[in-house]
Amino acid sequence: MDKPTLVVLAAGMGSRYGGLKQVDPVGPSGEAILDYSVFDAIRGGFGKVVFVIRRDFEDEFRRKVGAKYEGAVDVGYAFQSMDDLPAPYVVPEGRTKPWGTAHATRAARNVVEGPFAAINADDFYGRDSFAKIGAFLSAPQQGSDILHAAMVGFRLGLTLSENGSVARGICTVDDTGMLRSIEEMTKLADIGGGLAQNGPDGAKVPLDVLVSMNLWGFPKDFFAALEERFPAWLAQNAATEKNEWYLPFAVDSMIAEGKADCRVLPTESRWFGVTYREDKPKVEAEIKALVDSGEYPATLFPA
Repeated sequence: MDKPTLVVLAAGMGSRYGGLKQVDPVGPSGEAILDYSVFDAIRGGFGKVVFVIRRDFEDEFRRKVGAKYEGAVDVGYAFQSMDDLPAPYVVPEGRTKPWGTAHATRAARNVVEGPFAAINADDFYGRDSFAKIGAFLSAPQQGSDILHAAMVGFRLGLTLSENGSVARGICTVDDTGMLRSIEEMTKLADIGGGLAQNGPDGAKVPLDVLVSMNLWGFPKDFFAALEERFPAWLAQNAATEKNEWYLPFAVDSMIAEGKADCRVLPTESRWFGVTYREDKPKVEAEIKALVDSGEYPATLFPA
């Protein structure tokens, strides 16, 4: 079986960083969070990385980001475009916001040739996460009329910020480890006692509950399933200026319709991300500790 592909959703990078003066260094030799994901994917058994980017910063991305991995792993590119829509849909006047992570993943449909994982470009997932999703994607799948997907589940308490509330997809998982549903909570913060609270008057959630941080594993046929569902989503949402088609929503709908199942792969890895500017020093300290422990070399991709 061919090695799985890592699909990196990176089309928003230019907007967040004001161009690619990033990729914001957090490692001891100037590594970005993305470098650790690619490094972990390679040692997790992935054979190719496909970056989903925008055309307007293609040259800069290839030069400053993609080039550093050449020689270490096969590198490919796909392009997310606002007007990449099925007929007869067109971009509504006034719409500037991207269509969401499901649309971004769909952009790779003509570049990916086998099973794949999809991740955010600027999230740190950890070695164990890529090992587990890589093993799932590399294992032969039993023939079935439904799609078999997987998601790495992180403990909520290992994904929170000390500098403000965060949004997380709270997972309901059955006794066999299969995902049943995802509920988006947008203002989660640690309130002590092993609990987080969704806003000042919202639900209290145990810190050990599993959440989705957008590390998914899919068969190649997932692209066809997205293509089938996208027109229905557009029919309800195309006229709005801000609604986005997110991967968790797409997977959730497939599960509800009996068209897919999704195994949740729990990890005790800590998720890192710079949700707030004040998060960066902690991310740098966490990565330094991992390097000092021998988990990562001091330089990931020597020039």
